[in-house]
Amino acid sequence: MARTRSILADVSAGISELQKNPLAVLQQGHGAPVVILHHDEPAFYAVPAELYEMLLDRLEDVELAELVRRRESQPEIEVKLDDL
Repeated sequence: MARTRSILADVSAGISELQKNPLAVLQQGHGAPVVILHHDEPAFYAVPAELYEMLLDRLEDVELAELVRRRESQPEIEVKLDDL
């Protein structure tokens, strides 16, 4: 039975198209991800560097927010700067 998968990009390209001109394929997305298809199935997403960096920054923010939520119920420890 064929497996059905969602395509999470507005623009798609085939592997052979990507091999011919990778930057042209990425430019088709106008800054958004491009899904690369292999035999009409999503193989991977090509993401522009700027978007990738933004996603990593946002992921780091989410991870830091979770760390703060976990620690906010911990008791406070008073420290004097002279003791450091």
